[in-house]
Amino acid sequence: MMKNWWKFLAVILLTYVTLFSLLTPLVPGGLSVDINEINKGKNTISFTGYNTHFLEGKTDLRGFISIGTQWIEGRILSVTDNAKFQFEVTLPDTLPSTQVAFYAYTPQDGAIYVSSAVGFKDITIDETKKLPAIQTNIEKEEHQPWGFPFQPILFETIRNLMFHVPMWFTMFFLMGISLVASFKVLNGKWEKDIVAVASAKVGLVFCVLGLITGSIWARFTWGTWWTRDPQLNGAMIVFIVYAAYVLLRNSIEDEQKRARLSAVFNIFAFILMILLLMVMPRMVDTSLHPGKSGNPAFSKYDLDSSLRTVFYPAVLGWAMLGYWIYTIQKKFELLKQDKHAQ
Repeated sequence: MMKNWWKFLAVILLTYVTLFSLLTPLVPGGLSVDINEINKGKNTISFTGYNTHFLEGKTDLRGFISIGTQWIEGRILSVTDNAKFQFEVTLPDTLPSTQVAFYAYTPQDGAIYVSSAVGFKDITIDETKKLPAIQTNIEKEEHQPWGFPFQPILFETIRNLMFHVPMWFTMFFLMGISLVASFKVLNGKWEKDIVAVASAKVGLVFCVLGLITGSIWARFTWGTWWTRDPQLNGAMIVFIVYAAYVLLRNSIEDEQKRARLSAVFNIFAFILMILLLMVMPRMVDTSLHPGKSGNPAFSKYDLDSSLRTVFYPAVLGWAMLGYWIYTIQKKFELLKQDKHAQ
């Protein structure tokens, strides 16, 4: 019983990950504003939020517009519901910057914002311009309740981080086991061929799961099931290469020859996987994945404390599940070998 403790831990971790991934709410965030151009004088701004409490916090609700590093507070006109309100700001004919963002604040939500490109009408830009000081410290008001970070484009799909990414990590882990076993095979340890094929087959399963979860994620964030992203295409090539590895083994009868050729193929397959998934996407200008082609990677806000408490257990839990399946597959390969020997 005690030697299987890690299996129980894997089940506990993945149960925890599944529940918290699906049940943890997103923190409040700004969805949109309905203004495309700001002008001198009065500007009415309709602010739409997500998981916000504008109506509940109506008495303390405040609306701001930031111009560069300076602020102008608006006058609340109406509150439609918890997700939408209107405020009015009066702008002078000279502003210090073209960088504009719109903020809303309630004690429950903290300070949330929408960054939007807007045009300027009857307004000149002078970086030396000083706006009237307002009584607020927006940085101190940026506290928010516990929850997963609200990210434009990702929204609720950020939960897939706990599944898609750990599945790829698990694939790398299993293919790494297969790689080490293949080197041992070439060093004369023929029995390690079972380890190589068993871990590669299970790694291939996690490759498929990574492709499926990635395609679903792409559909809801990029608007398509598949796109000409180098990391996506590289992942598909990796799947084809490792599928060819399995097919190669089935086409060779002699055990030692099969083990030797498969080991060489497996080593090159692993190197190709690293090149296609870790190196090439960083060398091109067309990848949509975070951390590639100038796209920001997960920052301290994206992977904040709430995500870490679920993401790290997810990585460990999926890796342990993958290893567990590998041990079962290895036993199955041994049974197949014994049956063939008879």
